[in-house]
Amino acid sequence: MKRNMDRGKWYRSVAGTVLAALAVGGCSAGGGNGSGHAGLASKPPAPSDTAGTRAGAPDVGAAAWHKWGLAPLPAAPQPPADKPVKLSATGTVPVFTHIVTTQKVVFITVDDGQEKDPKFIDMMRDLRIPITMFLMNDVIKSDYGYFKSLQALGNHIQNHTLHHPVMSTIPLARQKEEVCGDQKILTKEYGTAPLLFRPPYGAYNANTKIAVGECGPRAIVWWRESMQIRNMQYQAPDKKLRPGDIILAHFRGPSELKGATMTQMFANLLRSIQAQGFAVARLEDYIQPPAG
Repeated sequence: MKRNMDRGKWYRSVAGTVLAALAVGGCSAGGGNGSGHAGLASKPPAPSDTAGTRAGAPDVGAAAWHKWGLAPLPAAPQPPADKPVKLSATGTVPVFTHIVTTQKVVFITVDDGQEKDPKFIDMMRDLRIPITMFLMNDVIKSDYGYFKSLQALGNHIQNHTLHHPVMSTIPLARQKEEVCGDQKILTKEYGTAPLLFRPPYGAYNANTKIAVGECGPRAIVWWRESMQIRNMQYQAPDKKLRPGDIILAHFRGPSELKGATMTQMFANLLRSIQAQGFAVARLEDYIQPPAG
């Protein structure tokens, strides 16, 4: 429990600093080039896995939304055939905080893996909301199967290090251990090599890009909004979602959510998205993996 509290303190201090730097520097990238070994692309689900899984799709009836105390979200549009983000197998890995699109969609990413609430699987099975999971081995190793259930719904699993260090404070060799170690375990456990990487607390430096590029992922993913318990924190001063925004949430339970459950937090997130008229799309559907 102390470890979780300490992690939260680090998040607020370190992520706040990085957030300010990104806001000033306009650090967002689509497809970029970089150096490193060619990474294996995270294999997309087969068409049969994704059919009817879009938020608000016809097979997600009003009763399913009502069950969770929600109004239906708009149906997600078909993703563009020409992907906005095109990744390269070589060169420096890009960093992006959003997807360039005119479609009124946002993307939900869920980090860590500390909380393993079975009701959240029920919620995802009922509502078919696509999420991208950035998983950290130190907290998921107690139950790899939990996340396989979410993966089976068409959700992708991405890299979030072995032990959740502040990457910008450790040497390159250790950064490689963290990224390569998580990459190896996630590939073994879930059958596909992660294509994307998220640095813990959002903290990264030039060595992080080198480590990521050499360990397999081909992009670093940041965010524009982060979900708390009932409300979102926004980078934009007008506190509004924009097309293509990437939203950060976490696998958290009552001990970290002041008594609220994972499903309650996620329902609050969906209400915020619904109130602004956005659909939820699958992040990986807007990214072109490296050829080969």
